[in-house]
Amino acid sequence: MKRLRISAISYLNTAPLMWDFEHGSVGSAFEIVYTIPSHCAASLGDGSADIGIIPAAAYTSIPGLVILPGVAIASRRAVRSILLVSKVPLEQIRSVALDSSSLTSVALLKVLFAKWWGGDRTFTSMQPDIGQMLAEHDAGLLIGDPALRIDRSRYLCYDLAEEWIRLTNKPFVFAFWAVRRDALQGANDADLAATFQRSRDHGLLPENIDQIARQWGRRLGLSQAEIKLYLTENIYYYLDSSCLAAMNLFFQYAAECGVLAQAPQLHFLEHKQSALLP
Repeated sequence: MKRLRISAISYLNTAPLMWDFEHGSVGSAFEIVYTIPSHCAASLGDGSADIGIIPAAAYTSIPGLVILPGVAIASRRAVRSILLVSKVPLEQIRSVALDSSSLTSVALLKVLFAKWWGGDRTFTSMQPDIGQMLAEHDAGLLIGDPALRIDRSRYLCYDLAEEWIRLTNKPFVFAFWAVRRDALQGANDADLAATFQRSRDHGLLPENIDQIARQWGRRLGLSQAEIKLYLTENIYYYLDSSCLAAMNLFFQYAAECGVLAQAPQLHFLEHKQSALLP
């Protein structure tokens, strides 16, 4: 039986999702590589990975993917790790540097500008160095751990999840697990969705959140309390019915604004799908 290859994201917000793979025996059944969100999508697209925690926007451009039901990186309030960091008020922004590791957040930002914020902006992809970004542009989009470390007292910061929720009254889904359909041939997928859901559940146990907070607090220079608040309050790890409705709305708006291709139909790993949705 072949081992499926997992492309995972090397950010704090995926630590609970990877708990069983890093702390249990299940990890030996897979080959795991850590990278940035856009590279996860590229790995699924070129076939170098079989399973990836992909940006939602990437689902519109990679054929042959099915979603593992029930698990997501989403938010139902301010997310803190997806920020538009600006030198000037929102209405004065004319040039934006975009974190090159991002796909969904870039698409969300462009939808916010096109549908609600208005104005004519230019966008340039850059490495996530806010000093360099703001030296050349009015604002910069940061995602993940670099956004968590921003000193908000120095800049105007707009939380993209908070803005989306304010404007739509819906949560926002940034990423989810997807698997290449052809990779399932010859692999034992009977409990694949349940394996990833159990890993999430174990990672969110209070004692394991405490351990993650200790490890990542040192790594990011943040307090354990900040880490715990982020993982338990700012990130929502369930791909439930409200998140599915929000994701379809995002795809619809992104297509209407010309940001993404036509809104896709969502395909899920078929077995036990309904039982795994919270």
